[in-house]
Amino acid sequence: MGAVWEVLVARAGAPSGVGVVGAVGVALVVVGVGPVWRVARFVVTLAHEGGHALAAVLTGRRLAGIRVHSDTSGLTVSRGRPRGPGMVLTAAAGYPAPGLLGLAGVWLTVEGQAVAVAAGLGALLLAALVLVLVRNVVGAIVVLGTAAGLVGGLLLLPSGVGSALPLVLCLVLVAGAVRSTVELGRSRRRGRGTSDADALARLTHVPAALWVAAFVGVTGGAAVATALVLGLAELP
Repeated sequence: MGAVWEVLVARAGAPSGVGVVGAVGVALVVVGVGPVWRVARFVVTLAHEGGHALAAVLTGRRLAGIRVHSDTSGLTVSRGRPRGPGMVLTAAAGYPAPGLLGLAGVWLTVEGQAVAVAAGLGALLLAALVLVLVRNVVGAIVVLGTAAGLVGGLLLLPSGVGSALPLVLCLVLVAGAVRSTVELGRSRRRGRGTSDADALARLTHVPAALWVAAFVGVTGGAAVATALVLGLAELP
């Protein structure tokens, strides 16, 4: 384990400028190409459901579990009052979560080796926690596959490529959050009424369209902030 840790520390530094450009290109392809996105969306869904779960815990609700389904949809079950601020915050936290998590990860990654290693360790611990809460096989595969991909890439790929993997994942979360909110708006126009926005409309009497607009604003703001972080970073 000591040798593995040393390799991770050596390879988890801030990516180079070329690595950043490559990571942005890969993330855009992952999110923009339909067949690839259908696979990558599992990770975005996991972050989405993690946002619901975190908000539920922070507002005093009792978390019952997380499910990620084979069609890339997800469900977080919590118990508590069926209405009120806690339920509203829990329902509202899903769509912004991937973009905000990705933004934080991008900032940590470009800060350099020590911070990137700490962020990676924290991500693994979070993945282990989520694995305990996940209640189905698909969700467990997503958690384990993501963690194994990051660690395996850092250990096995050339250092210049491996160090960009965490950045690729974070950028996929940021771009995927934007695409997910846009898809939410499209699905609602087709008459579906079971989304987070519709649940929030029932809870708050604020029209679902305004909630969709708020989600687009937050995820779009996270994407702009991510671009600024990358643009202002002093990279090797």
